[in-house]
Amino acid sequence: MALDAARSQEGFTSTRAAQVMSAACRAAGLDDRGAELIRLGENALFRLDTEPVIVRVARGEPWLPKARVEVAVSKWLAEEGFPAARLVRGLEQPFLIDGHPVTFWRLIVEGSRKATYGELGGILRDLHSMTLPVGLVLPSFNPFDKQELRISQAAIPEDDRVFLRKRWSELRDQFEGLRFETPKGPVHGDAHVQNLMVNDRGEVILIDFEAFCFDHPEWDLMVTATEYHSLGWQTDEQYADFVRAYGRDLHDWHGYDTLRRLQEFGMTTWLMQNVQEDEETAAEYRRRIAGLRNDDAPRDWRPC
Repeated sequence: MALDAARSQEGFTSTRAAQVMSAACRAAGLDDRGAELIRLGENALFRLDTEPVIVRVARGEPWLPKARVEVAVSKWLAEEGFPAARLVRGLEQPFLIDGHPVTFWRLIVEGSRKATYGELGGILRDLHSMTLPVGLVLPSFNPFDKQELRISQAAIPEDDRVFLRKRWSELRDQFEGLRFETPKGPVHGDAHVQNLMVNDRGEVILIDFEAFCFDHPEWDLMVTATEYHSLGWQTDEQYADFVRAYGRDLHDWHGYDTLRRLQEFGMTTWLMQNVQEDEETAAEYRRRIAGLRNDDAPRDWRPC
């Protein structure tokens, strides 16, 4: 069964994802005609044309536990009234279609602006202050989850594969030495500003719960801290707004550099899954793997 699961995600392209999406819509009684692919990353996201629904197709059966976490977290946040993405009602989710977990989400009608870094800091502060209900069991944060699948299946040069496995081993050793001083709580697990949406009523909505876990809040703060301090993706003012809203700058913590390396590694292996899609993605992967090979070099990485 593990072999079948690995095969199901080995050729995960936009074409394959569209086939799975169509089959899932038939199973759910939804019309997929005119559906549009809006993102291909860890998952493929499709917007239906005939109904206000987003269809999320995961890469393979190893992602099924994550899909179940997404569903459970979404139901909890809805019960709490927390501003977050909502599932389509009346469906028993997740679906499993030809080895691919599929979930259906209510379309968020976007407003005229993007979320700010101050809003990201504020929503993370609120999320981290929440208490999980009895019965909702979440995994710990695992920065190495699915890395072996990514490395083994990606269409990359073999010497890159050898290097990534060596770096992975080094990072695991550094990870074992991390010592946290904060209490554990609900953690988003992929807390970048693109996982916030502002709807047409001006409400800031948290999305994408597949990495949701119960762990230390540093795992969420490392994303924006790395993007600012290492990659230069935010202005000084944007990052200051984030720190002010949350109340902490992770760069001052002794474990920041380890988390920074883990974040950069994950950003590279996430992207390399789609190098076969187009030359722009392949070129960005080459920039990122070059940066991993020279830890002291400036990062000229581009957001994807």
